[in-house]
Amino acid sequence: MTADASLTARFEAARPQLGAIAYRMLGSIDDAQDAVQEAWLRLSGSAEAARDGIANLDAWLTTVVARICLKTLRDRHARHRGELVAHLPDPIVDPVGDSDPEHRAMLADAVGLALFVVLDTLPPAERLAFVLHDVFTIPFDQIAPIVDRTPDATRKLASRARRRIEQADPVPDGDIAAQREAVDAFFAAGRTGDFDRLVSVLHPDVVLRGDFGAEAAGFRADGAASVAKLARSYAGPERETRAATVNGAAGAVIFVGGRATAIMGFVVRDGRVAAIDVLADPARIAKLDLSSMGE
Repeated sequence: MTADASLTARFEAARPQLGAIAYRMLGSIDDAQDAVQEAWLRLSGSAEAARDGIANLDAWLTTVVARICLKTLRDRHARHRGELVAHLPDPIVDPVGDSDPEHRAMLADAVGLALFVVLDTLPPAERLAFVLHDVFTIPFDQIAPIVDRTPDATRKLASRARRRIEQADPVPDGDIAAQREAVDAFFAAGRTGDFDRLVSVLHPDVVLRGDFGAEAAGFRADGAASVAKLARSYAGPERETRAATVNGAAGAVIFVGGRATAIMGFVVRDGRVAAIDVLADPARIAKLDLSSMGE
């Protein structure tokens, strides 16, 4: 094997984890792929002597991807004038019981869309410290130079992020069969038009977050009554609901006339729906590969 072929093989072996880091950092499949590709360009474009000086290639690639992601997050932050805006990620969608190996690698055990919404509310350095340490077990002394902090200060960044995530409690119950039962009950109640039955499958403090395009990218509704009124619109006779696994949790894809119009992720706790995340932006949905759902 030539030196270049060996380098390519080592990079390809690292690609799944690099993609998972970038997706968890950015919540965008395209941006994650771009970050990983940029890391490859930096590696392959460097002089051979410089590459020979890399003692730990995996650590070097992780650092490069992390720096690229951090810059992307800071640029987003600047565009929003310093406001930390919750944003629905690009969902990773699989048919029920059929998980794509590449999707599993990209998710890196992340469960549900709601976790990514919370991650988007974290300052960039906190998000990076939490993701690299708590998710990918990278030591703080390796993370610290990326965020220009000491290891102790970096540990505090991750700790603050961890507290915010724990307070938001975005993770659904672990039994996906129980999640599916609650989601099926939600849609069944919507189809019957029975408002009281629909309210009964929702947690009293349920929240629905939606990205419906440029005019309603940050839509939110709170409380069982408000969410139930909206939910009935997803059960019209022209709408076909196909059960799906969305970011590792129970979800659904809504089709109208054979075309996907919405992707819905759920947080189910104790048998009731506690949160619903809806991506219904036609431009974003058009970019997703939903071929496995029979689109």
